[in-house]
Amino acid sequence: MKRAELLEKMINTGVIAVVRAETLEKAVKVADAIIKGGVTGLELTYSVPHADTVISKLVDKYEGTNVVVGAGTVLDATSARLAIIAGAQFIVSPTFDKDVAFLCNLYQIPYVPGTYTVTEAQTALKYGSEIVKMFPGALAGPAAIAEYHGPFPYLNVMPSGGVNVENMASWFEAGAVVVGAGGGLTKPANKDDFAGVTENAKAYIAEYKRIMASKK
Repeated sequence: MKRAELLEKMINTGVIAVVRAETLEKAVKVADAIIKGGVTGLELTYSVPHADTVISKLVDKYEGTNVVVGAGTVLDATSARLAIIAGAQFIVSPTFDKDVAFLCNLYQIPYVPGTYTVTEAQTALKYGSEIVKMFPGALAGPAAIAEYHGPFPYLNVMPSGGVNVENMASWFEAGAVVVGAGGGLTKPANKDDFAGVTENAKAYIAEYKRIMASKK
């Protein structure tokens, strides 16, 4: 699948769920619970043990569906390459890394670096990122997207950190193209309540669909 198609598939999910877990097995269970709830974008963080194996399992399991699986918390080009070889369809970092950007360009995989300032966003654009992660979103707030869009009206922004069902509409109204959802969505998994994760995912995707319907 070409880079532009992967980017479009990622954005069309509306919500990218950030998956963290203490074990490989639990990460797969969390991911399955999220997908069962209707959220089809997954960012499997590299803080998960054997993250590349988890990515490979999920990519194989959901091949041919609208599920898109990426790698998150990617700090260096080596980790990015391992993730891409495992099948990761996009790469997310907490900050911008030039070597990771070059590698993703080489493999034609979307690179979503964390940015907080307009300067950082400009650097990401310069090195080929079509979408940036506004991180931490809880500190920046929705109004920051408007500041980004002043000098860069064409910039695609994914806020991550602090996005929840209650404030999701504010983020999309401000111009977000997709949102990242972490602890607010997956918190029940801390107590192995995977059904709770599914219910949270249903709430997130229902709110996303309501927001999109209101724009028509």
